[in-house]
Amino acid sequence: MDQYSTFVFESYNFDERSGKVHLRYSLDSKIQFEEVVQLPRKGMSKKNVDPKLLDRALFNLHLIGGISYYKTCCPKDIVIKSGTLSRKQATFWNNVYENGLGEFFYCNNIDFKELIHFPFEEKAEPAYLPFSPSQKEVLVPIGGGKDSLVTLELLKGSGHACKGLRIGKHPIITILAEKADISLLNAQRTLSPELFRLNKEGALNGHVPVTAYVSWISILTGLLQGHSTIAMSNERSANIGSLMFKGKEINHQWSKGFVFEKAMQEYLKEFFTPDVRYFSLLRPLSELAIVKHFTRFPQYFPYFTSCNTNWKIAATKTERRWCGQCPKCTCMFALFSAFLPKKTVLEIFESNLYADPVLIPLFRKLLGSEGWKPFECIALPEEIQAAFILARERDEWNDTPVMKTFFTEELPHIQQTKEIVQHALQPTHEHAIPNEFSTVLSQTT
Repeated sequence: MDQYSTFVFESYNFDERSGKVHLRYSLDSKIQFEEVVQLPRKGMSKKNVDPKLLDRALFNLHLIGGISYYKTCCPKDIVIKSGTLSRKQATFWNNVYENGLGEFFYCNNIDFKELIHFPFEEKAEPAYLPFSPSQKEVLVPIGGGKDSLVTLELLKGSGHACKGLRIGKHPIITILAEKADISLLNAQRTLSPELFRLNKEGALNGHVPVTAYVSWISILTGLLQGHSTIAMSNERSANIGSLMFKGKEINHQWSKGFVFEKAMQEYLKEFFTPDVRYFSLLRPLSELAIVKHFTRFPQYFPYFTSCNTNWKIAATKTERRWCGQCPKCTCMFALFSAFLPKKTVLEIFESNLYADPVLIPLFRKLLGSEGWKPFECIALPEEIQAAFILARERDEWNDTPVMKTFFTEELPHIQQTKEIVQHALQPTHEHAIPNEFSTVLSQTT
C-alpha cells in the first residue's frame, strides 16, 4: 500500500430529500472511497440554517471522515479539493490526525513526526455566521453505556429537556432511550466497501478517534434539527494516556479528552459559529464517580453495556451484553463492585469476574502494577485501586482469587487508602461547562 503518495479529499454533497451525505476520498485519485452518512430525516430542515454554515459543517465532517481512509497507507501529501483551510484550521486538523491516530501509529510502529501536513492558504479567517435554534432540547449522543445515561439523568434532573442521538441502529440504545423517556434521532454511517477490500489485502488498520467523528455528526445533525447545544459524556479519566511513543503520550481516548474538547470549542468559535455549544457535562468526574452516580438508576441495569464486543463492526451479534474477558468488562466489574451488593453485580454481569483466576494478569494491568493501561476507555489505575478498597470494605468479595491477590500483592503497597478513595470521587474544577449548566453536577455530591 505504500505505492500511493497522496491522500485526496475529493468532494462531498448533501441531498436534503434523502437526508444522505456522500463523502468522497481517494489515494492518488486512483483508489476511490465513498462513505455515505444517513442523517435523521424526521424534523430535518435547512430553513433556519445559513447555507454557508451548513456547508462548513459538511466540510468539517468530510475532513474528520477521511481519517479512516487516510490510515490505509498514511501518504505524506494531502490534497483538499473540497475546500480550503487557513493556517490555524490546518494546525487544528494536523493535531486531530496526529493525536487521534496515536494508538494506530504505536501499534503499527509508524514514525508520525512531520508526517501530517494539511494544506492551507494565507487568507482571512471565516466570517461569523449566526445560528438560532428552533428546538430547546439539549442533544445528547447516546452510546449504550453508563456515561450518556448519567448525562441524561443529570440534565433531566436539573430541568433541561433532552433528545438523544445515536449512530447505527443497535437495539440496546433503543431500549435505553425508552427507559430514559426521551426521543431518539438516528444517524447511520456506511463506510466505503473499498476500505474493507484494502484491509483484506494488507492495508494498515487500527484505532481512529471515533469521538471526534461523533462530535461533527452531532453538530451537523443539531443544525438540521434546530439544536444548538451538544452535551457529550466524556469523563476526566479520558485525559490520561497509556504510554509514551517517540516523545508523544499515546491516549486511546484522545478525542474524549479535555485537550480535544477545548480545541473543538475554540475551533467552533473561530471557524464555525459561536452559537453552537459543545461540551462534556461529565468532565469533572472520574469513571468511579460516574459509576457511583449511575447506581442510583437501577432501571438501566438489565440493559446497558460497556463491552465493546457489542459495537465492533465485524462482530457476531450475541445476546450477551458482557463478554467477561476484556479490559472494559473487568474495569466495570471492579467499579460496580465498589457500590452495589454482590447479588446485584452478578445479575448485571452474569458472572463473577473476581472468581476467575485467568483474569488476574488483566486486573494487575488495571491496577497499574504490571505493564501499562490497556488501550480501552477505562478508569485510571488509582480509580481501580479505590474501587478495590471500597469492594473490600463490603466484605462480599474477599474469598475470591482476584481479591486475595489484591490483598497479598497490592494492598500492602498502597498507602493512604482513604485519600485515594476521596481523590477518585471528588470532582475537579477543570472543565468547560457553560454557566447555564454549571449547577447540574451538584446532584452528584
